[in-house]
Amino acid sequence: MDSLITIVNKLQDAFTSLGVHMQLDLPQIAVVGGQSAGKSSVLENFVGKDFLPRGSGIVTRRPLILQLINGVTEYGEFLHIKGKKFSSFDEIRKEIEDETDRVTGSNKGISNIPINLRVYSPHVLNLTLIDLPGLTKVAIGDQPVDIEQQIKQMIFQFIRKETCLILAVTPANTDLANSDALKLAKEVDPQGVRTIGVITKLDLMDEGTDARDILENKLLPLRRGYIGVVNRSQKDIEGRKDIHQALAAERKFFLSHPSYRHMADRLGTPYLQRVLNQQLTNHIRDTLPGLRDKLQKQMLTLEKEVEEFKHFQPGDASIKTKAMLQMIQQLQSDFERTIEGSGSALVNTNELSGGAKINRIFHERLRFEIVKMACDEKELRREISFAIRNIHGIRVGLFTPDMAFEAIVKRQIALLKEPVIKCVDLVVQELSVVVRMCTAKMSRYPRLREETERIITTHVRQREHSCKEQILLLIDFELAYMNTNHEDFIGFANAQNKSENANKTGTRQLGNQVIRKGHMVIQNLGIMKGGSRPYWFVLTSESISWYKDEDEKEKKFMLPLDGLKLRDIEQGFMSMSRRVTFALFSPDGRHVYKDYKQLELSCETVEDVESWKASFLRAGVYPEKQETQENGDESASEESSSDPQLERQVETIRNLVDSYMKIVTKTTRDMVPKAIMMLIINNAKDFINGELLAHLYASGDQSQMMEESAESATRREEMLRMYRACKDALQIIGDVSMATVSSPLPPPVKNDWLPSGLDNPRLSPPSPGGVRGKPGPPAQSSLGGRNPPLPPSTGRPAPAIPNRPGGGAPPLPGGRPGGSLPPPMLPSRR
Repeated sequence: MDSLITIVNKLQDAFTSLGVHMQLDLPQIAVVGGQSAGKSSVLENFVGKDFLPRGSGIVTRRPLILQLINGVTEYGEFLHIKGKKFSSFDEIRKEIEDETDRVTGSNKGISNIPINLRVYSPHVLNLTLIDLPGLTKVAIGDQPVDIEQQIKQMIFQFIRKETCLILAVTPANTDLANSDALKLAKEVDPQGVRTIGVITKLDLMDEGTDARDILENKLLPLRRGYIGVVNRSQKDIEGRKDIHQALAAERKFFLSHPSYRHMADRLGTPYLQRVLNQQLTNHIRDTLPGLRDKLQKQMLTLEKEVEEFKHFQPGDASIKTKAMLQMIQQLQSDFERTIEGSGSALVNTNELSGGAKINRIFHERLRFEIVKMACDEKELRREISFAIRNIHGIRVGLFTPDMAFEAIVKRQIALLKEPVIKCVDLVVQELSVVVRMCTAKMSRYPRLREETERIITTHVRQREHSCKEQILLLIDFELAYMNTNHEDFIGFANAQNKSENANKTGTRQLGNQVIRKGHMVIQNLGIMKGGSRPYWFVLTSESISWYKDEDEKEKKFMLPLDGLKLRDIEQGFMSMSRRVTFALFSPDGRHVYKDYKQLELSCETVEDVESWKASFLRAGVYPEKQETQENGDESASEESSSDPQLERQVETIRNLVDSYMKIVTKTTRDMVPKAIMMLIINNAKDFINGELLAHLYASGDQSQMMEESAESATRREEMLRMYRACKDALQIIGDVSMATVSSPLPPPVKNDWLPSGLDNPRLSPPSPGGVRGKPGPPAQSSLGGRNPPLPPSTGRPAPAIPNRPGGGAPPLPGGRPGGSLPPPMLPSRR
């Protein structure tokens, strides 16, 4: 069967050919190592060509995703230059340098935006590798001060993925225990399942030393072991030494070196390439089930979205007409459901909207605006006093004049025009929001949506004008005739008795009825005193109480409302709270609650605060009045000259006005919502159901109206491409046989040497002479008691040993006295 790496390349092609960004982490190999560790040379040896930038310092400044594909001809392709084939590898190197400079600049800057290069060659095995920038400590040129951290984050971005194998490259002429590559690999792969060690520059080690114990996985062991390679030197590169000659020299070096000849078949670039190919194949085989699951989930998500796009033909007029009729019908049902309410699963669970919000405007906001209009009790009593005096003129009045009552009542009724007009405006505003929300499903056809909104909004505005005229006519009806024979009107006799009773008791009898309940937060209390948490408040006509919760069992406090006023609290610039706050306070400066001169209460929204204010107005707690009259002292002096008879007459007129205005406001609160419902809302509903479609047909060319927006067409094509790509990818994975020949994962090794390696002086590579001839505990301890003892030093070189999977050295004949384990029972060689 085809190699699994080819299958992954087909998956990549399935997405790339359709222009779809791959959301899945496909298996690949990331090359990690320090600066000038030989990472790029290893990649060039795989390809057999010089194509990567060279120089001193940091050269690889952007990740290079290198996809090696076995093919008949030899050329390269870049993802950012689609369709152009580079047959010259010198041009490939120049394009990498130019593309790097284009993003990072020419002064050693770095970037995590990858360069994608695909190389086809008959001399390569299928591999996908990522060449990452080398770790550096000191910033140079345009590099930031935290260059080391930035490069680490860039490397972690790739090697954290569970589908990524880590090729940890370390030069042999440095201490392996200080390897940055192995340290980073262990941070993301502590079990060593994904890490493969590569030792470079074996030919540059000090004379008398070698890396045999490391390559045999005895010293500082890794689960997948180490593979040694010999790259070209800088002199060879400058001298343009052919890579094939370099590979032959590498092979000769391992066969001729006394420490490496017995494992020469398991060293070198060709062996590394075969191992990586096999390991990547195994890794792909292990990760394909997870890829299949992700693709299936993505496919299920896409199927729902592309269902309407599968058979869509933009040029078909009948499909456009059918789509328009369907969307108008959908608009009709959505508008009906939003206004009238619905118990379906489409109900909005996040906020009030449509009919529920209009209901609040009718029964809370309108009432609040009416109560707020007549909130200044002191000003009203002053107007009554002036009216009585002016009606009596020069005479001394013995009786309460009814003309004063009529004059004051007409002024109060005329004030109702503003709140009822505001109520109409709020309803129309909410209707506009409902229309925009219901036409959101037409966003695919912007001209149709725009024309539909224009027609409905124009009709609603026309009905708004008619509704305002009718509602103002209702107010004019009230102004035309004062019906003092109304059954709910108290009359002069009852008003006088009520006034006398109030004078005797000193208070007005309000009763202690509950006005409102709800949650609020006491804003000016500290957290330790119970502030900044919601309490359950109960407002009555005489007091406000708050409890721990809605059960009303644990009462925290009860505050009488006598003499209290309301004021708004402005949030400071540095305030972190977004709650809307108001305060209860006493105008004479006394303490309201414990040691606080005002009680600051807050709600989540402005609407909640306005509703609570309206409830406080019903309880007789009014907002503070900002005095702006210049003759305030004169008015105060006039009011202070109290006449007992005048005070009784003022109280009588006040009671009459209060009684009659209750009748008028009750009628207004009842009739205004009915008028709005009939003249605006129901009429708009009938218009959408009966006349909207005719207006759309009469407004212009339907074919132009049903043109798709560029965004919708792009989104439709993108969704269909993604759907086809997922479908093709699932088909490709479905054809894969899981009976792949693979080598098993090596068993775990004791790899806790990395954290403590810096303190162990024995972790440098041993010399081939005396050290191997003297058995001692350090070598045995580094093995953790797992590996067989080393053979004794003899005069002739050790014979070559057949290759074994797993990278570990097989047990050798011979024993060594001493140590923690007895020598294995093997026949000795004479």
